[in-house]
Amino acid sequence: MSRRDKIAVLIPCYNESKTIGKVVRDLKEALPEAVVYVYDNNSTDGTDEIAKEAGAVVRYEYRQGKGNVIRSMFREIEADCYLMLDGDDTYPAEAAAELCSLVLEKKADMAVGDRLSSTYFTENKRPFHNLGNRLVRWLINTLFHNKIRDIMTGYRAFSYEFVKTFPVLSRGFEIETEMTIHAVDKNFLIQEIPIQYQDRPEGSQSKLNTYSDGFRVLKTIAVLFKEYHPAVFFDACAILFFAASVGLSIPVLADYFATGQVPRFPSLIVAGVFLTIALLLWASGLILQVIVKKHRQLFELFMNQIHELK
Repeated sequence: MSRRDKIAVLIPCYNESKTIGKVVRDLKEALPEAVVYVYDNNSTDGTDEIAKEAGAVVRYEYRQGKGNVIRSMFREIEADCYLMLDGDDTYPAEAAAELCSLVLEKKADMAVGDRLSSTYFTENKRPFHNLGNRLVRWLINTLFHNKIRDIMTGYRAFSYEFVKTFPVLSRGFEIETEMTIHAVDKNFLIQEIPIQYQDRPEGSQSKLNTYSDGFRVLKTIAVLFKEYHPAVFFDACAILFFAASVGLSIPVLADYFATGQVPRFPSLIVAGVFLTIALLLWASGLILQVIVKKHRQLFELFMNQIHELK
């Protein structure tokens, strides 16, 4: 088994040569007991060498995408507490100790650096990002019945149990959304602290594409809602098909009771097909909900095993 760190700082990086040195040095000063890991994701600007000179342990992930980097980080590193942040110098190192202490003192399985309650909306200069963050927050809090203030922040601390039971499925920037939904669904303890977010320094370019990555985040929310709450998802679809079936069949039935004839056979056939689809969707949701409940039971047993190993 590999060595176990008390605190492992995880920094996924892609072409962050302008900021990574400062980020590593600031974190080593804020958390002198931590080991700082920089995972270079095919950078071409010397990010890895700068990180090494600043005192970080540099590793490489050749599959492109933040989700792929985090998958390797969580799989390879053993620690009591994991602190994850971006290498773009937008998150304050001063908040690192508080985030980690929440995890180490068992007050949180995921401690979240909340940008949206402080300076994000004034510091962020990228168009539509503020709207996108508000939309994602509203969707997740509505669909998953929570009150989390910052869904997509990249500044988080995790417990060993969270990291070793989190199945990383995303490849890109939608990973933060996936983390939040997983923590909510599996009843992990979540704590948020406001942090002072600052925009990227001049010359540092964001890798996030507002439209394509935003669409992937929304798609991830829809897919995860279907997977975590299949009964609600399929029941909603079933209601739509049932309503369409009723809408098509009412005129047919009205003609039948008025004249004793059925002049609109195509409408009747389509109504019957829609009713069948509605019943199939309802049954699918019922079956899948039973499977989800069984998976939750198995997850709790797996958590017991992880706790024993710890």
